[in-house]
Amino acid sequence: QVQLVESGGGLVQAGGSLRLSCVASGSIFGFNAMGWYRQAPEKQRELVALIISGGRINYADSVKGRFTISRDNANNKVYLQMNSLKPEDTAVYYCNVHSLGVLKYDYWGQGTQVTVSS
Repeated sequence: QVQLVESGGGLVQAGGSLRLSCVASGSIFGFNAMGWYRQAPEKQRELVALIISGGRINYADSVKGRFTISRDNANNKVYLQMNSLKPEDTAVYYCNVHSLGVLKYDYWGQGTQVTVSS
């Protein structure tokens, strides 16, 4: 079983920056994707950024050019650098890792709150 623990959320003014971190305990096997989703009040959870074990990266259109995802495979960590934050970025941010190969798994962190004030 893999546990994901996020940190780095908080309150920031519009235009500010935050860096989220996520560390996975246990081993992550095979071809997989690790990244960040978010859920704002009364909205569905949505993809923010994802990095695949081969290096390919996907960003939501709403964060392109402002957010940067990076991954430390040796230490099972993933980061999200968030710049030029907007009030609409306010949400609970969840770390996720899921398999893209034969061995199926899908793990989520408990979430970290990001609040951007105008």
